Amino acid sequence: MTALSVLDLSPITQGSNASQSLANSLDLARHAERLGYKRYWLAEHHNMPGIASAATSVVIAHIAGGTKTIRVGAGGIMLPNHAPLVIAEQFGTLAALFPGRIDLGLGRAPGTDMMTARALRRNLEASDNFPQDVVELMGYFQPAEEGQRIRAVPGEGQDVPVWILGSSLYGAQLAALLGLPYAFASHFAPAELDHALEVYRTRFQPSAELDKPYVMLGLNVFAAPTDAEAKLLFTSLQQAFVNLRSGRPGQLPPPVENYDRDLDPVAKTMLAQALSCAVVGSPETVRQGIDAFVRRTGADELMVTAQMFDHAARVRSFEILSNVHKSMSQAA
Repeated sequence: MTALSVLDLSPITQGSNASQSLANSLDLARHAERLGYKRYWLAEHHNMPGIASAATSVVIAHIAGGTKTIRVGAGGIMLPNHAPLVIAEQFGTLAALFPGRIDLGLGRAPGTDMMTARALRRNLEASDNFPQDVVELMGYFQPAEEGQRIRAVPGEGQDVPVWILGSSLYGAQLAALLGLPYAFASHFAPAELDHALEVYRTRFQPSAELDKPYVMLGLNVFAAPTDAEAKLLFTSLQQAFVNLRSGRPGQLPPPVENYDRDLDPVAKTMLAQALSCAVVGSPETVRQGIDAFVRRTGADELMVTAQMFDHAARVRSFEILSNVHKSMSQAA
């Protein structure tokens, strides 16, 4: 049965703050661990008023330190924003603190706008060097060779699985070439999903890290006791997307009844495309949606995200999904 994991942006809701958001993330991670989710990932975004996970490696330490067994990682680190050596040291440190529990997902996008990218002192052409930077970073995790001048300490010899993240064919090609597991951002950019899966699976070259393709797909899951309640909770994410795509990013808004009724056609089309990989509804609706998505894609693992305004509702959603997943596993 397809494994389940959690992607958390540590949302800052309207009227709240980053401290509460990070506390909520730890609480959700503890629930996810108890419920049997495989891993818990945080994402790097900058200059986003509604996201508290900008210092991603710091938040990973916060989550890993407050849990015991669940894998914790980055989904992902936007590598062009950083020197590979720095990331090797950060995640080598995390692996030394939490052995056998740290994942490193790497993305090529800046995770922000161009002005903020410049404020990060990022070389705006660095994305062109992404493949070389990935290989360099992975090299720092290998045991040091005699005479090696630059070493990641901590880092060298650490077991830090590296994933390639993507929303286009570029990441699929690179993950296949390097023989690495591949995570596709279908939860917000599903347009190239089917093509990317085909490219990754057909071009995959076995490596020391992985002997066959392994795909994890992002999926929005909003589960509630009824379809109506789940659809209402989903309107927070819909509003956030419209605000972001309109150049007005902000904190995660509360749900709104009949939100899409008065939306203009352009916004409706955008939401229908961007959030097409979403399962929203009661336990039975969720079961059917998960089953259909896995059958269509053959995903090895689902990275589930749920940007909900109410934290208790978000925890309940992951509990409902866990129960649905267990019943599907037993039936299988």
